[in-house]
Amino acid sequence: MNQLLTVACGLAISVGGMGAAEAAPSLPLAQPKAANLARMRAESLNGGLASYRAAACMYETGGSSCLISKSDQGFLFSFRGGSPGWELQSPPSPTLETRVLVSKNGERILAVPYNGPIP
Repeated sequence: MNQLLTVACGLAISVGGMGAAEAAPSLPLAQPKAANLARMRAESLNGGLASYRAAACMYETGGSSCLISKSDQGFLFSFRGGSPGWELQSPPSPTLETRVLVSKNGERILAVPYNGPIP
């Protein structure tokens, strides 16, 4: 009886998990890698985590809210940033904007077209 209950629970969890996986939009595997690489480049260019934080969109899986384009050239991200805690200020006051182009496989930075004051 315990075995039957264990199997039934396992099946219910598996089937429940399938629905959750199907509900989430699928991202190419390279996109989360590209977003992480772009965010880390901005952190490096702007003084490291002690003095810079990228916008929250760059901490989302795949950075989808900051993704400007996805093409044969790669992933182009555009996002704001500033000193740690800038998003908690009222109103939020970012000081920098960064655009980063990452290869379509998410493995390398191709260009940083802009990293500077918010235009």
